[in-house]
Amino acid sequence: MLYLIAEWMHFPGIVNLIRYQSFRAGATLITALVIGMIIGPRFINMLRVRQGKGQPIRDDGPQSHLAKRGTPTMGGLMILIALVVSMLLWMDLTNPFVWACLAVTVGFGAIGFMDDFDKVTKYSHKGVPGRVRLMMEFAVAGVAAWIIVSQISTNLYIPFLSGRYIPLGPLYYVFAAVVIVGAGNAVNLTDGLDGLAIMPVIIAAGTFAIIAYLAGRIDYAHYLGIPYVPRAGELAILCAGIMGAGLAFLWFNAPPAAVFMGDTGSLALGGALGAIAVAAHHEIVLAIVGGLFVMEAVSVIIQVFVYKRTGKRVFLMAPIHHHFEKLGWAESTVVIRFWIVSIILAIIGLSTLKLR
Repeated sequence: MLYLIAEWMHFPGIVNLIRYQSFRAGATLITALVIGMIIGPRFINMLRVRQGKGQPIRDDGPQSHLAKRGTPTMGGLMILIALVVSMLLWMDLTNPFVWACLAVTVGFGAIGFMDDFDKVTKYSHKGVPGRVRLMMEFAVAGVAAWIIVSQISTNLYIPFLSGRYIPLGPLYYVFAAVVIVGAGNAVNLTDGLDGLAIMPVIIAAGTFAIIAYLAGRIDYAHYLGIPYVPRAGELAILCAGIMGAGLAFLWFNAPPAAVFMGDTGSLALGGALGAIAVAAHHEIVLAIVGGLFVMEAVSVIIQVFVYKRTGKRVFLMAPIHHHFEKLGWAESTVVIRFWIVSIILAIIGLSTLKLR
């Protein structure tokens, strides 16, 4: 909104700063951070009063988790409020990428909210049936993919190789939707320990802020040999918003957590990262940068696949962060070591920009 107002005024004087994406990215980060910090305490108290028993805790999980009973969930609403307000305030609202990513963020957040609400009211782990949730997710992702692909090519670019791509044609719409839905659910599966999911999300968002900015600059894109995507630089501002809102949430989610993110936040943030990766034409790089999320999702797939066919478990418990807890790692040890893995993967992902 502020960008459109400044543009209408022809960017006079100091208002000219709003013209620059780098300035608006910093402003968005600070805005989201401040909003999250301000609304956090009252929001958490409201959730605690309304939810009573809080998020259900699995009896078959690590025994240390039983102490978390009564902790409220749906903290992702705090993230969404801070993120969406800062997006609408600082981003160029004429940019189609903005609305595609906003649709995914809010749409996936609403789906996650329905799932969390069902779990809390029934005090059950089941929530919305998986097939129903996936259908809703693909509906939202399909709309976003249609908006995004109308602005970009249908080529799948290969990292580490300059100018190499696979022309997917109409299949790219399906591929884009799968990336968005897959990213949302991968982050959702990672959200199982205090601070475990939000910090890797912040790291991935920071990485894609750089990637989106460079992909949106024709000079940098040609120099680095990455696909040039006109207007993709605006997504760096969205990434900054995710970082700011995420840092504010981490303040309250740090061990021992005062609030859990819930599906409301994890689905929304994961879906947003997926949409950003598709819009910036760095889908495969997302699998590298978000390798921790991929590892968590794959561990669940392997566990379910093997158990259904053999009755045996590959991991002591899935997702894999619970496996390490069962091995005797302290929760804080698992969280910090997984953060380190995320940082390493982000560096590897950024290296794909130059190693071509």
